[in-house]
Amino acid sequence: MPLSPSSSFYLFLSSIFLLLLPLSLSSPFNTSFIIDCGSPEGSTDAFNRTWLPDQFYTGGSTAVVSEPLRFHQIAEKTIRYFPLSFGKKNCYVVPLPPGRYYLRTFTVYDNYDGKSHSPSFDVSVEGTLVFSWRSPWPEGFLREGSYSDLFAFIGDGELDLCFYSIATDPPIVGSLEVLQVDPSSYDADGTGQNVLLVNYGRLSCGSDQWGPGFTNHTDSFGRSWQSDEDFRSDDSKSVARSLSTVEKIKGVNQAPNYFPMKLYQTAVTASRGGGSLVYELEVDAKLDYLLWFHFSEIDSTVKKAGQRVFDLVVNDNNVSRVDVFHEVGGFAAFSLNYTVKNLSSTTVTVKLSSVSGAPIISGLENYAIVPADMATVPEQVTAMKALKDSLRVPDRMGWNGDPCAPTNWDAWEGVSCRANSQGSALVIFQIDLGSQGLKGFISEQISLLTNLNSLNLSSNTLTGQLPLGLGHKSLVSLDLSNNQLTGPIPESLSLSSLKLVLLNGNELQGKVPEEVYSVGVHGGIIDLSGNKGLCGVPSLPSCPLLWENGHLSKGGKIAIAISCVVFVTLVLLVIYLCCIWRGRHDYDFAPPHDLTSLAAKRNRYQRQKSLMLLEMESQHAKGMPTLPLNSQ
Repeated sequence: MPLSPSSSFYLFLSSIFLLLLPLSLSSPFNTSFIIDCGSPEGSTDAFNRTWLPDQFYTGGSTAVVSEPLRFHQIAEKTIRYFPLSFGKKNCYVVPLPPGRYYLRTFTVYDNYDGKSHSPSFDVSVEGTLVFSWRSPWPEGFLREGSYSDLFAFIGDGELDLCFYSIATDPPIVGSLEVLQVDPSSYDADGTGQNVLLVNYGRLSCGSDQWGPGFTNHTDSFGRSWQSDEDFRSDDSKSVARSLSTVEKIKGVNQAPNYFPMKLYQTAVTASRGGGSLVYELEVDAKLDYLLWFHFSEIDSTVKKAGQRVFDLVVNDNNVSRVDVFHEVGGFAAFSLNYTVKNLSSTTVTVKLSSVSGAPIISGLENYAIVPADMATVPEQVTAMKALKDSLRVPDRMGWNGDPCAPTNWDAWEGVSCRANSQGSALVIFQIDLGSQGLKGFISEQISLLTNLNSLNLSSNTLTGQLPLGLGHKSLVSLDLSNNQLTGPIPESLSLSSLKLVLLNGNELQGKVPEEVYSVGVHGGIIDLSGNKGLCGVPSLPSCPLLWENGHLSKGGKIAIAISCVVFVTLVLLVIYLCCIWRGRHDYDFAPPHDLTSLAAKRNRYQRQKSLMLLEMESQHAKGMPTLPLNSQ
């Protein structure tokens, strides 16, 4: 819910005079971005911190405060503001590894535009509304500015810090600091990762140096601390007594919270032994609050347990009986936390009531526990960002950050969202961008919008083909008329629940799917006029036998396939017949060495025959006896 700085001046924001704390080199995490919003170049501040030039923004313009000499830090002198020409929603989108982060912004007006009108706007982190600014601002805010901070989990690879214009007012921001912190800090295991802790007051008790003019003492988390004096009740102001020490405090700067030693080197106690200390913290009644209490026994006269005992009471509920010396001994850090729920007023009262000796406290933190709002399903965010680029959506429409979140703000202009069936996330339900001067094309990523019920991109100058995955069961209304779309109507539209199909006034071609045409037959509305290349349904020409949708039809492909099979078969048959015929007449085509072999065999036969004849003739000449034909 909105958290109004105008109604919780000292609690919701740090002191208006706060200087920036340096980020400790001893921090266990090294991911950080320290951005000087509105500055074209980087700089180094008095605490030797390097500020990055302005970056990661989605739009806006830059300006300088009207009286730069009023501000001690370079990063406080420039701002980025977001006029309505950049849309009602603009963001810083910072790439970050998953983890828990401390975020702090500096906001100042200082009449930079000469209009003497402080703007009204809201700020969200990861789609959850966290800060609200309403005009007129208190005088201190107007001239000096103020810091706001929170803790949040980032799990999607980037931080979305978004600004929402109210009426025609331009949101403004002076600086942005992002520092990774321990994921278990501030009882994250108990509160869960699905909440943000928004600072409503971070008090250093008994210190006058951590508010206006605080020193350069480091805090590993980069937290800013301020004096507790303005939060004491009237009765407590008269009895409060400050203590301080230069002794080292044991148990500080340890995981997971890394509280700084300086916090425990000062304290407030009651000047009378039996007195009480009371703090009054302004809050919003509809939220729960996480209170974090810090104690250290820095009075050297307290030497044993039981010497200083007091009750910690929150809104008349006795939270704990505290004996710091008993818990940790002297000059050692001790802390405990308590969650305030079911508030019935806008004030949380913290009372330290004496049991033995005077109560003592070193610090007090108050965080609103803000439940994370529902976000858009990640793949649909991807689809919408792709559409933003492909459709060339103009800046004035403010398509930045999460398309649907926060839920108490309108979605992107021309976009309607709903909760999914599980009620756990938001989905895109309708897109209405008719007559918006769009000149791009429809991204294939639109197929990821599986809950899309209505799509209207009519009367623009869109080109290219319709995405193959355009249709889903959820799609009921489709109006893409009067563009310059080409190519076929995708078969995927046959799977939709269409009752309205307006594709007239384009350059579509090919056969119209029968299921799409049947929309008109079953009582719906369909208009395909003006597309000279469409065919295949009543009132349109017949499709060519072998040509469809700018390419071969199914029948054409089948005919070509059959022709190829017949041709290959004939070729194989010819080859086969030739091989058989050649096998029957091998001698006609015998190679020379085969012919030589046959001749040699024939000559050898003739030679043997001649030798036999010669031998017979020779024997006859020698007078071989002749046997008589008949002998008796």
